[in-house]
Amino acid sequence: MSSQETVQDTRPDTDGVSVDRRMLIDGKLVTTERTFPTINPATGEVFGYAPDAGVEEVEVAIAAARRAFDTTDWSTNVELRIRCLEQFHKALRENVEELRALTVADVGATLQLTYANQLEAPIEIVRYFANLLREYPLTEDLGEIETKGGRHRRWIEKEAAGVVSAIVAYNYPTQLAMIKIAPALAAGCTVVLKAAPDTPLVTLALGEIIAKHTDIPAGVINVISSSEVAPGELMTTHPDVDVVTFTGSTPTGRRIMAAAADTMKRVFTELGGKSAMIVLDDADFASAAKFAAGTVCSHAGQGCALTTRMLVPREHHDEIAQMVAAIIGHIPFGDPTDPKNYMGPLVSERQRDKVDGMVQRAIADGAQLLAGGKKIDPGFFYEPTVLAGVDPKSEIAQEEVFGPVLAMIPYEDDDDAVRIANDSIFGLSGGVMSASDERAIAIGRRIRTGTMGINGGNYFHPDVPFGGYKQSGVGREGGRAGFEEFLELKAFAVAVKP
Repeated sequence: MSSQETVQDTRPDTDGVSVDRRMLIDGKLVTTERTFPTINPATGEVFGYAPDAGVEEVEVAIAAARRAFDTTDWSTNVELRIRCLEQFHKALRENVEELRALTVADVGATLQLTYANQLEAPIEIVRYFANLLREYPLTEDLGEIETKGGRHRRWIEKEAAGVVSAIVAYNYPTQLAMIKIAPALAAGCTVVLKAAPDTPLVTLALGEIIAKHTDIPAGVINVISSSEVAPGELMTTHPDVDVVTFTGSTPTGRRIMAAAADTMKRVFTELGGKSAMIVLDDADFASAAKFAAGTVCSHAGQGCALTTRMLVPREHHDEIAQMVAAIIGHIPFGDPTDPKNYMGPLVSERQRDKVDGMVQRAIADGAQLLAGGKKIDPGFFYEPTVLAGVDPKSEIAQEEVFGPVLAMIPYEDDDDAVRIANDSIFGLSGGVMSASDERAIAIGRRIRTGTMGINGGNYFHPDVPFGGYKQSGVGREGGRAGFEEFLELKAFAVAVKP
C-alpha cells in the first residue's frame, strides 16, 4: 500500500473529540499501515489522520458488498432495511454533538451550518427514506392484455440495482454521504462509500456509528478513505459494481462516466454549477442584495448550487453593486467554533490559491473589485468578495470558483437576462427576484436548470429531486426520483389459462 504519511504514535486531539477513525469493511472496523493527514482549515494545522486505503482494501470492500447483495436477504427484506435505517437515524441523533465538533474541525463549517445542511438536515435524510420505503409501491399491476396467443397477466417489480460505488466531495460530506447511502440502502443495494480526502474523518465516523449501533449485515455498507486516485478509479471500473454515484467536479465526472462505459454501469452524478440569480427591474433591490451576499458566503462559497452570478438591470447595476458590497463587507467570518461567525474558511490552501488566482485574473480582465479579494491568515480564510461589471463571457462568470466570490453582471432586458443565465455549460440551480411571483416564475421556467428559487424560495429538502441540466450532472438525488436511481425494473407476464 502506498501513502504520504505513516501512522503516528501520538494523535492530535481537539476538544475531546476522537480523531482516531477507522474504515468499515465487511462489518469490521479496520485501519491501514499507512495514513494521511487531514488539516483543520481554520488553523492550517494537522487535525487528525485517516487510513490510507489502496486498491487492496477496495477489492475487499467491493467483494464484501457483492457477497452481501448476492447471498443475504438484504435486497429483499424490506422490514430489515426499515429497522436498520431507523437504528441508524437514532444513533446519529445520539451522537450528534460529537459529529458536530468533528464537522467544524474537519470541514471548517461554522457552528451555524451544523444546525442546517452540514449535519442536522442530513441526519433527517435517513428517516425520510425509511418512511418512503414503508409506503413506496415496489410492484405495479399492468393488468391483462389479450393477444392472438391468449390472455396475459402482467406486472412490474422494482428491485435493488446491485452494488453501489458512492464517491463524495469535501464541501458537505455528511449531506452528500446521506443522500447517497440512505436511498441506496433503502432500495436494497449494498454500498462502498469513499470519503473525500480533504474531509475524511466525519465520513469515517458514519461508518463507525453503523458498525456499533445498527443491525446492518456485514458487507452491506463499507466506508473507506484514501489519499490516492487509484482506489476511486477502481470503484468506477470494477465489474462487480453495478451503480456509480459521484459528487464532485465536472471534469472528474466526465472521466468517471467514460471509465464506467466499458461495463455499462449505471452512473449518476451531481457536478459543478455557476448558477445565476436574476434581479428583475421591479424587485426590492435591498432585499436582493442581502440575499445575494448571504448566499455567496454560505460555507465560504463552497456549494455547487450557490447563485454566484448576480444578473442586474444595467441602469441599476452600480446602485445594487454598492448595496451588495456594503452588506458583504459586514458579514462576520472567522473562527468556525464561534457561533457569531456566519462564514468559515476554505477547505485548503490549494483551494484558496485557486480562488485568489481567479479573482486576480478577473480584476486584470476589467472587473471592478468592490469588496474583499484578500487572503486572511492563519488558516485558509478568504475575504467575502464582490466583483462588479463582470463580462458574462469571462472566466469568473463561466467557471466554478468555489469560494465567497460574487460576479455581478449587467443585462439589458428580460430576454438578455435569460440569455446570459443560460450561456453556461452548467445548469444546476438559479433564482429570480421580482415584485411579482408570477413574473419571476415565468422567467425561471426559461432557465435551463434543475432547481430554481423564486424570491428567496428554498427547495432544499430530502423530498426534492436535486440535480442539474447540461454538464451539472446526470440523474437526481433525493425524493422518489433519487430513490428510483437505485432500483431496477423487472416486467413479468403470466399466460392466463383458459
